[in-house]
Amino acid sequence: MTETASGERIAKVIARAGLGSRREAERWIAAGRVALDGKPVTSAATLVTPEQKITIDGSSLPPPPEPRLWRFHKPDGVLTTARDPEGRKTLYDLLPRDLPRVMPVGRLDMSSEGLLLLTNDGALKRRLELPATGWRRRYRVRAYGRTTAERLAELRRGLTLDGIHYGPIEARLDRQSGANAWLTMSLREGKNREVRKVCAHLGLTVNRLIRIGYGPFLVGRLKPGELAEVPRRALAEQLGEVEPEKRDRRGHARAKPKPVKPGHRKRAAAKRAAKAGQVESQPRKGKAAKPAGGAKRKTANLKGVGGSGGKTKHADRRRPT
Repeated sequence: MTETASGERIAKVIARAGLGSRREAERWIAAGRVALDGKPVTSAATLVTPEQKITIDGSSLPPPPEPRLWRFHKPDGVLTTARDPEGRKTLYDLLPRDLPRVMPVGRLDMSSEGLLLLTNDGALKRRLELPATGWRRRYRVRAYGRTTAERLAELRRGLTLDGIHYGPIEARLDRQSGANAWLTMSLREGKNREVRKVCAHLGLTVNRLIRIGYGPFLVGRLKPGELAEVPRRALAEQLGEVEPEKRDRRGHARAKPKPVKPGHRKRAAAKRAAKAGQVESQPRKGKAAKPAGGAKRKTANLKGVGGSGGKTKHADRRRPT
């Protein structure tokens, strides 16, 4: 039987309840602290169903929390991991202490920066990471060297490097500033160090890498180290989920609002989120997309990360270290 047909691994269920990581749950099981329907569990691979009762040290497992999603601006020099044997700074050192247990959606290298999504739900994490979701990861790249629009256009066909195939990549040369080129790159897979390896294939050495978007979610105006939760309504709109039915204090379902024009709610929610800089705005059908806030505002938002018309104080003349 498959895991889906007969249940889920007990360590995964414990981790999803927010009590600890899957590895911690496995240690609790090995120590004899976990029981299933009153009987001690001896294997972390034990499958459980929703009808069964899990206890830890005699206490019942709490229900899983409501899925939530946060946008985090990861600074340069911070690891995307829970612990580091060498004692280097990790993203968890920067998060608020009252934040529930969260997991990163994908990863960013230590020397990369920008948008990192965090969630408290393992199923949501896996859903957002799957290439089948089709969400693009967008990056601003500063690289030492020179290239041409023609060479970047070749990346749209995909390429194979050292036996690893990389899917189509949209790449644009924004400007050449001294010895460095500023690029915007968009890809769907996000394999390990993909942007750096593809740039090296083009003869470029990446010396700054900034993720500015993950699917419809944007780093927006978040400063390095800042965190902001994605509103429940915006999350439901982007993932196609239905919000739980709202009830009044007596427990009765609230009356449904009067019907509105088709698509009105979705457009209104997307507009509110885009205005707050949380998600990417979507143009209405039959109308051409316009830069959010006008071209002048867009330049201001990218200032300091190599945006068109913006200037950085240091690095355009630096050689890679």
